[in-house]
Amino acid sequence: MNQTVPYQELKYRWERCRGFLSQFAPQAEGMLIFSKLNIYYFTGTIVNGLLWLPLQGEPVLLCRRGLERAKLESPLQNIVPYTSYGDILKILDGLDMPLPNVAAAEMNGLTWALSMSLTKYLPTVQFISGDKILAMTRAKKSPWELKKMRIAGAKHNKCLTELLPPLLHEGLSELAISHKLWEVFFAEGHHGIMHMENYGEEIFLGHVCVGESANYPSVFNGPVGVRGIHPAAPIMGSAQVAWERHQLLVIDVGFAWEGYLTDKTQVYWLGDEKSLPDQARAAHDFCIEIQNEVAAKLKPGAIPSEIWRQVLAKAEQSKWAEGFMGLGRNKVSFVAHGIGLAVDEYPVVAKGFDLPVEEGMVFAIEPKIGLPGLGMVGVENTFEVTPAGGKCLTGEDYRIIAV
Repeated sequence: MNQTVPYQELKYRWERCRGFLSQFAPQAEGMLIFSKLNIYYFTGTIVNGLLWLPLQGEPVLLCRRGLERAKLESPLQNIVPYTSYGDILKILDGLDMPLPNVAAAEMNGLTWALSMSLTKYLPTVQFISGDKILAMTRAKKSPWELKKMRIAGAKHNKCLTELLPPLLHEGLSELAISHKLWEVFFAEGHHGIMHMENYGEEIFLGHVCVGESANYPSVFNGPVGVRGIHPAAPIMGSAQVAWERHQLLVIDVGFAWEGYLTDKTQVYWLGDEKSLPDQARAAHDFCIEIQNEVAAKLKPGAIPSEIWRQVLAKAEQSKWAEGFMGLGRNKVSFVAHGIGLAVDEYPVVAKGFDLPVEEGMVFAIEPKIGLPGLGMVGVENTFEVTPAGGKCLTGEDYRIIAV
């Protein structure tokens, strides 16, 4: 039997969201939620529909498709069918939960066409954006969520450091390495699908890059470039690029366990450890140093933008400034990001993220350095925020693995 989200867990999430609504959007008297991921977060089921979360009382889940499934999986009492946005007012009025004059809405959860249809049928309701409130709500993980992320992290580390290396050898293409990694991931319980929050972003496994492939021009919002399978599928790795002796291999991938994700990057070297170029070793050690410093600062009350300012200043004063967080136009302006039900969650250790960190938030810290002619080195690991600083969930041996 599939595990259901406990009712008390859902109530905690509703109240956290309501608290942020009262604090940051006091004029709104509830929230309309549209994306499947956020519907799952607040109900424990994924349906084609929408959720009304009022300031008081139990939410209402309106299902266009998936009504029977929702009743099996979610402990909510108010689960009802609908066919059109024109039904919303009548349904909510019938439940004595009329829509207010002002409501927050998950605007990233709707296409332009659907939002026009929504406002056509609800002309008297003023909608304000609730997207940041939803992101802030999900940023702090409950003990129930953290348990899943700790399991994901342990499995993630086992796959990349224990199970995969014996399968690697000279001559394997990036794509063949991707296939071998999927085999060990699936054997350990990875459920395949991984979600992204940013509109239009897609991911499948992650990036598998030999040598300069890691500096290949990228459309993905991360420092690691990727050639990918084909221009129509710039994901995983290329069948035309083989791993040869004395080359770096960078694997930047996520692991999914019961909906929750961890993120990890592992660098490999094909050859004796002593043959690893000094430049690569020194740059990698610098990244480990940055990661550990960021982790030590991730305590309740820390300000992400201030951590980023300190990291950027240190990187710019080092010999690695050019390649830090990507070469050329692949360079990104962050060093860590939230993670949970999606890879790219709030908050980000970057400029503009000025609200304090909370205990129970989870970050993927990913300092990396692009090296012309060699590829990329660096680390990425997933850390849970504790009063003592970030606690690593994805293993604590950050060295390059020699194969």
